[in-house]
Amino acid sequence: MTQTLAQLLPGESGRVAALDFPSRKARRMEDLGFLPLHTVPFGGITAYQVLDTVIALRDTDARRITLQT
Repeated sequence: MTQTLAQLLPGESGRVAALDFPSRKARRMEDLGFLPLHTVPFGGITAYQVLDTVIALRDTDARRITLQT
C-alpha cells in the first residue's frame, strides 16, 4: 500500500518510496533525510521526525513524498 507523508497519522511510520519534486528540491529533501527505501517514523501534522531531526514541512510538500506502509 502506498500513501503520502501527509496521510500518515501521528505515530505511524513508512518507507520513502518516491520523491515527486524537481531534481534540485529532491536532492534537498534527501539531504534532510528523506532517502528512498529508508524507513523512518513520522508523526504530527506538519512536523516529522526523520533520523535524529524534527523537520517541519508544508502540506503541499508532504503530499509529494510517497511512502510504503
